[in-house]
Amino acid sequence: MKYRYGSHTVFNIQYLFAFVTKYLYQVLTGEVGLKARELIRQTCHAFGIEILKGVISKDHVHLLVSAPPNMAPSEIMRRIKGRSSTKLFECFPELKRRYWGRHFWA
Repeated sequence: MKYRYGSHTVFNIQYLFAFVTKYLYQVLTGEVGLKARELIRQTCHAFGIEILKGVISKDHVHLLVSAPPNMAPSEIMRRIKGRSSTKLFECFPELKRRYWGRHFWA
């Protein structure tokens, strides 16, 4: 078992997340899927979240992450989903027509 260390803590907190695209549209293919993978990796790295395993399918994402104890699971998902959806809409304007409410993730 691999433990992580903070200034006053020793922890091994793991979360398994599975989240889908809005309306289960199968848009996570090709360039969109690669960009989503890159954005999720960048976001996790920026906030000290370690990705242990992850899979991006056509319409959903599975992530097994190790996070510091000061981050709630809802905060982790808010950061990952919020940042990735904003950047995906910027990089791929055609997604704006399909997701008219600016909500990429369900």
